[in-house]
Amino acid sequence: MPGLIGIGVGPGDPELLTVKAVNAINNADIIMCPASKEDRPSIALSVVSSLIDKSKNQQIVKLIFPMTKDKDILEQTWKKNAKIMAETVLSGKNVVYLTVGDPYLYSTWIYMHKDLKENYPDMEISVIPGIVSMFTFASKVGVSIAEGAEKVAIIPSCYDLSSVKEIAKNSETMVFLKDGRYFDQVIQVLKESGFPDDSIFAIGQDLGTDHEIIRKLTLGEVNDDTLTTKYFSILVVKRV
Repeated sequence: MPGLIGIGVGPGDPELLTVKAVNAINNADIIMCPASKEDRPSIALSVVSSLIDKSKNQQIVKLIFPMTKDKDILEQTWKKNAKIMAETVLSGKNVVYLTVGDPYLYSTWIYMHKDLKENYPDMEISVIPGIVSMFTFASKVGVSIAEGAEKVAIIPSCYDLSSVKEIAKNSETMVFLKDGRYFDQVIQVLKESGFPDDSIFAIGQDLGTDHEIIRKLTLGEVNDDTLTTKYFSILVVKRV
């Protein structure tokens, strides 16, 4: 029976995909992947390109998700792309949709899945999880995300600094995901929230790629040269 599978491709290293994910990709009739513009490459597709069995000549469909915060545009985009997915599956095709990281952590898949379940309740949909960047990053820098009863806060790119300050007061580890362009704004907030200068400060960008950069120091050692302006970045700050 044809169906749709949402697949998390992890942070960027193709060797971190699960066996189940690779099998699902190679058994699909059509591979769908997100991109910000028609003429832009799909990062999710680039992660798995070396694993695709080229002899099968699978069709690759790029779904466009414009980089905007306009809620109306976003909702229209989710509905449009969910409809494309559904119509393709209902035409008798096995479809996989690739997403960076995990489908259920700050992913566009979440919104499309909701739409699909509401409007196509009989369609078979499953999800294969992916390794998320914070665990890959932790393994590279040797920093524990949490120990014992420690509390962890995960903050996405679009955050309110006042709420970050309150969250930081009650967390031992802060994980900032996705948008390195905002990292400079949180340094003072963390200090004001009680994170001491000797707190572990680890920052990375383009994990799992040839352009990977990772830095580990203390919060007190941070300066402008330490920070990143790349969108796909991660910052972990941990009290010691």
